[in-house]
Amino acid sequence: MKIFLDTANIDQIKKFNELGIVDGVTTNPSLISKEEKDFYSIIQEICNLIDGPISVEVISTEPNKMIEEAKKLSKINKNIVIKVPIIESGLKVIKKLTDDNIKVNATLCFSVGQALLAMKAGATYVSPFIGRLDDIGHSSMSLVKDILEVITKYNFATQIIVASVRHPQHVIEAAKLGAHISTVPANILEKLIYHPLTDVGLKKFLDDWKKSRLTL
Repeated sequence: MKIFLDTANIDQIKKFNELGIVDGVTTNPSLISKEEKDFYSIIQEICNLIDGPISVEVISTEPNKMIEEAKKLSKINKNIVIKVPIIESGLKVIKKLTDDNIKVNATLCFSVGQALLAMKAGATYVSPFIGRLDDIGHSSMSLVKDILEVITKYNFATQIIVASVRHPQHVIEAAKLGAHISTVPANILEKLIYHPLTDVGLKKFLDDWKKSRLTL
């Protein structure tokens, strides 16, 4: 399973990219708004750091404006993927952009029906927002499983990006189900790295080595 970093923060991207575990980046208007930088300079800097898919979202909801924004964004870098919400106008835009060979991330997916329509429209990726479903008492991993079943049964080329990840177990469960990608916030990625028993074990090894007076 690939891991995308869900952030627009350059320091976070640099940090985790150096670990060799980041395959791409996803952004959204909320994440971009947290950074006190020019929008285009942020996206360009991310493109300079990451050699993988970088999702950037359109902000209009009217089809022609969405397409105009998407084409402008896609010119920034060959790795740009356009995030389009799964709404009626969004499906029209997904079809148009796909026909124009622009990659699309169909975002804000909350049902198999939405995913199916986005895939039929040609979406490169579909992003079920699992955390938000869990927040209202729905079984989010059942949604991921069902979308994967539809992809397999009908041989769709669309890949799942498991999004709105709330905790490390979401990432583990997504991996076990066979999801293609999880997009993970920096704080959750930190939690995946660290385990208290690793720290305890490392301390014991180093203490024992120090007591031995051996040298490398």
